[in-house]
Amino acid sequence: MSLEDKCIITAALAGAATMKSQNPAVPYTVEEFVEEAYKCYNAGCAIVHIHARDPETGLPTASIDVLREIVKGITEKCPIVINLSTAIGIGATPEERINVVKQLKPEMASLNTNSMNFALGDWKNHVVLGETVFTNTFQMLVDFAKEMKEAGTKPELEVYDVGGIYNTLFVRHQGIFVEPLHYQFVWGVLGGCWFDLGNFKRFMDLIPADATWSTCGVGPAQFRGAFVAAQEGGHIRVGLEDNITVRKGVLAAGSYEQVEKVVKIIELADREPATPDEARQILGLKGGPEI
Repeated sequence: MSLEDKCIITAALAGAATMKSQNPAVPYTVEEFVEEAYKCYNAGCAIVHIHARDPETGLPTASIDVLREIVKGITEKCPIVINLSTAIGIGATPEERINVVKQLKPEMASLNTNSMNFALGDWKNHVVLGETVFTNTFQMLVDFAKEMKEAGTKPELEVYDVGGIYNTLFVRHQGIFVEPLHYQFVWGVLGGCWFDLGNFKRFMDLIPADATWSTCGVGPAQFRGAFVAAQEGGHIRVGLEDNITVRKGVLAAGSYEQVEKVVKIIELADREPATPDEARQILGLKGGPEI
């Protein structure tokens, strides 16, 4: 099967908000991150996306020492591609956010494309349960992209609405991105776009013809987006960062169980999961992390 028929599966293992109280499989410790990444690799995953956690409290941490140990442990365990978050968590400063790239120079890192309302909501009663403003200015977009290019880190452009795509196209002419561009379509965040075929088509009509793309979604949008991506030649992110279940009402045993489900979805679309090395070829990555 050619590379065009391969689907890159990413697993976002923890995120900044999902807690063990919601799903006990959410990793907090270095050992838990390493073991979960290894399970995802064995299930067919090519990339893991990492937000480090304080092992005692489970809260997101900007500690480079903790993150380095996670990266080191995963790298020693398996050849999976490591994608580090530059969002980290609420309250992280721009300096803390980009420091993960400066210090660890990962193969990939997330690059958020626009400021937005970011909220948790009760969808039954339409009540906001908690909210913040997720700040990603044009200056941050440019500065982070330059740091990533200098580090040889491929940016994963996180797009929550069409404005994020327009922002990347506006600054792209400065030559700041590692090309071709790679987008992550993020569906279902309260404050961003819902997942529907109309929004999907708008995103696809806007991105450059040579760009690669992946889809992820909060809660039920996770697998809905996965089915479309499998059929339309895109790539797929799953993981407990975005969705704590494997099917309606059933908690996932770990991000790896969601990977197993996606493998079945892409096989139904006559595609195969990409290996980490095939993902590196498809995305033009530099190779292993510097730890």
